[in-house]
Amino acid sequence: MNKQALRGTVWIASDIHLGEAVPKTALAFYDFLELARRHADALILCGDLFDAWIGDDHALRDPPGWLAGAQAELRATAQAIPLWLAHGNRDFLMGRALADALGARLLDTPTVLHTDAGPILLAHGDEYCTDDLAYQRFRRIVRTPWIQKAFLALPLGVRRAIAARARARSRQARRTKTMAIMDVNPAAIGQALRAAGCQTLIHGHTHRPALHALTLDDGRAARRYVLPDWDFDHAAAPRGGWIEIDAAGIRASEHPQS
Repeated sequence: MNKQALRGTVWIASDIHLGEAVPKTALAFYDFLELARRHADALILCGDLFDAWIGDDHALRDPPGWLAGAQAELRATAQAIPLWLAHGNRDFLMGRALADALGARLLDTPTVLHTDAGPILLAHGDEYCTDDLAYQRFRRIVRTPWIQKAFLALPLGVRRAIAARARARSRQARRTKTMAIMDVNPAAIGQALRAAGCQTLIHGHTHRPALHALTLDDGRAARRYVLPDWDFDHAAAPRGGWIEIDAAGIRASEHPQS
């Protein structure tokens, strides 16, 4: 199990889904980064920072305007406080080249964070959606190193086309699945907490922010915090938020514009 010690005030956010189509979400996120620079001792972006990621080269060679702006804001944050980037189901191809260019660090998840509030298991969350068998098969395939290497060797335009088709198929597949299938599996959550030796889990991915009280098989009480997704462009009610961790405990915070 991966481990990382982070002391002081730690902020965690996920599922921002930055891209060309969400300029208002980007601005709200940049406001959040400015808050983090002033009030946090470390920031973790726990997956799906970007709506899609087809390789670091498309960001480093000649990034479109929205991506250049995002990189500038992230770089400014990494210069002020430690910035950690974790992979999600949409941006799992983020690599060390991007992290180095931003001054950030990659965080392999699931990982146990040793914080002032105690040990916390942190994950993006899609690995626990084990009832969605089709997605888990897809996840295993695209996380295979040789497949990733072959994909990244393709011309940029081909990668863009493949990614666009994959997103379209994903949207179609979600229409045929129940909400329960796309949520985390309680047994998978319990198993992950036991294996990590933790009683607290923080994850994103499901876009269902909440605090769930759990009882593990051995009778111990546990907690599962679900991070919100961000949408200030298309949602009827703008939303976004994060979790703060310090010696006083764990708290969920909503974006001031939510």
